[in-house]
Amino acid sequence: MKLGITCEGGAYRTIFTSGVLDVFLDQDIMADYFIGVSAGICYGISYPSRQKERNLKILQTYGTDRRYLSFWNLLNPKNKSIYGIQFAFYDVPHKHILLDYDALADFKGEIIAVVTNIETGKAEYLPVPRHKAAMDLLLATCAMPVLFPIIEYDGGRYMDGGIANPIPYERAIADGCDKNIVILTRERDYHKSSEKSLDFAARFYKKYPHFADALKRRSELYNQSRDRLFQLEREGRLVVICPEDTAGFKRTEKDQAKIRALYDQGIDVAQRELDKIKEYILR
Repeated sequence: MKLGITCEGGAYRTIFTSGVLDVFLDQDIMADYFIGVSAGICYGISYPSRQKERNLKILQTYGTDRRYLSFWNLLNPKNKSIYGIQFAFYDVPHKHILLDYDALADFKGEIIAVVTNIETGKAEYLPVPRHKAAMDLLLATCAMPVLFPIIEYDGGRYMDGGIANPIPYERAIADGCDKNIVILTRERDYHKSSEKSLDFAARFYKKYPHFADALKRRSELYNQSRDRLFQLEREGRLVVICPEDTAGFKRTEKDQAKIRALYDQGIDVAQRELDKIKEYILR
């Protein structure tokens, strides 16, 4: 049996995923294969390093800190990102709320981050280093169009992995996972509408026609991926965990009460699903 866990992105909504994964840590439910996209892997990395509540602490401490995230960072010509790249991706995990690289190195499974190649517009699936270079890759998978510069990593040029593969559970299956748990950050009945911001972004990246095309197709791709996902769930081939209510929760939510509530929702949903999850893993 090879257990795969797949984590969708969603910026601060991923605090729901953190609640779910913290329950898994309490129950010693550890994946053999852990894959995520954007914030799904950037926050999710605290799961293979076994650091319960680390992501909650990050958002509680720095979620409203303009060094961490603000449009002032985007206007800084040395930064060019809505996140303070040095502070959020390097200072926080290396100086303030440390990522435990020793524990990460001890994790026996695979850890995969999804990125979108700016030249081809296709997803690439890259192993996450078990040392400080991990943050270089996590920066690439989080690089939202327009709100980040293009990120160079290991000879490639990348942006947000969610553009080409927003929910990479099919990669987990292709890589041999016969048991799969998929954690989403939107409700079961969510349907992504066409986004004008993606049309603008496609024009912004007209120098990269394959990437621009991927941006135009993102909503359709996302909805199709969810449709296939829920069909597999109905067939009993995987387990899907979703939030029950994210209404009023912004992608960069500043309200600490809402952040705590969505984290607690992740805990509650995971605890309610535990018997089903354990039965699924063992059968």
